[in-house]
Amino acid sequence: MKALYKFWGYLEEILAGFFFLVGIALIFYGVIMRYAFNDPQAWVEELARYSIIWGTFLGFGLALRHNQHIQVDILYDQLKPSMKRILDLVATGLSITFCVIYTYYGFVLVENRFSSGMVSLDIGIPMWIVYLVLPLSGILFLARFLERLVNILRGKDEEYANPLN
Repeated sequence: MKALYKFWGYLEEILAGFFFLVGIALIFYGVIMRYAFNDPQAWVEELARYSIIWGTFLGFGLALRHNQHIQVDILYDQLKPSMKRILDLVATGLSITFCVIYTYYGFVLVENRFSSGMVSLDIGIPMWIVYLVLPLSGILFLARFLERLVNILRGKDEEYANPLN
């Protein structure tokens, strides 16, 4: 089980990082082509945008794993441990509900784009591939929230790990 957990963590990091790096490289390429060679490439901006979006959405679960999402905890820190646990359970339950709805409608959107045959303007790739990141990220995000729920129920403290270490 630990090996699967490690693999899952590495997969999230590699995929999110890969898509970000591809997006940044494409932007760099576009700038060079536009300003150095005076030959702008229309497809570069579109592909860079999709790549960075994929990197961002696949990074949701990664940020949750390291507890790096934005949070306001000035009142939370003043609560008793028992109230913190209740609040954590409620927030995680609401988050799981959100992820289920988000994933479901992500699949609906992918199905609609697949059946419509819609393609992107410059590249011509099917839009269902672009929108596929919604249900995929929803599943990964849901899995992280389920992991958080199990940890809360077990009484395991959340770690505020730095993913850069």
